[in-house]
Amino acid sequence: MQKTDMKKDSASADVVEQMFKAGAHYGYGKTRRHPSVSSFIYATKNKTDIIDLEKTSVLLSKAEESVKQLGAENKTILFVGTKPEAKEITRSVAMSLNMPFVAERWIGGTLSNFTEIKKRIAELENYHKENVAGGLDKYTKKERVVMAKKIEKLSKYYSGLLGLKKAPDALFIIDAKAEHIAATEARKSGVPVISLVNSDSNIKGINYPVVGNDSSIPSIKFFAFAIANAYKKGQLSVPTKES
Repeated sequence: MQKTDMKKDSASADVVEQMFKAGAHYGYGKTRRHPSVSSFIYATKNKTDIIDLEKTSVLLSKAEESVKQLGAENKTILFVGTKPEAKEITRSVAMSLNMPFVAERWIGGTLSNFTEIKKRIAELENYHKENVAGGLDKYTKKERVVMAKKIEKLSKYYSGLLGLKKAPDALFIIDAKAEHIAATEARKSGVPVISLVNSDSNIKGINYPVVGNDSSIPSIKFFAFAIANAYKKGQLSVPTKES
């Protein structure tokens, strides 16, 4: 029993060290702090909040357990991160799991009016199919130019959602404050939210908040990869059916 506890403590210390190296402890200025995260602040230095990474590791562990379960059940997580520091990480991590993502702009109604969003996704899919099959050749040059512009616009906002046939089972959001529309839609739609949030965020209403630096690339990478790895572990935990 003691050996198990020692292993847990060692693993926790290792995670805290990794987070520290990634700069996950840097919060925002004390004046920007939201009251809901006060208990997760370790100290304030030079008017800047320092996040208590010991507490963050506990939050991350809870989020990972939830994601493992989603992976074990082969559920769909929609990854959301549209601010400059988060775009590429959101896209690459989601694609590594073959999951949908929003890295440009959250389209209002993505969850609350998914029926309409589904039509846009289907439209983009049809354009792709026609293009591959050479079906666009039947249109005039002028028509193709108009269609190309439409495809470009649809691709910008919906390419990350291709293949999404129903509302996702959960959202992983980088900075729920910046993505407040997505977080609000998820809450109203009953879709659980896992989110990396900084000291300026209201964590009430977020199912699995992880308080940490959500504005630096190394920190965002650390947490996004942790979530992705948890999902993969969940997938691997399912016994393979014998043929």
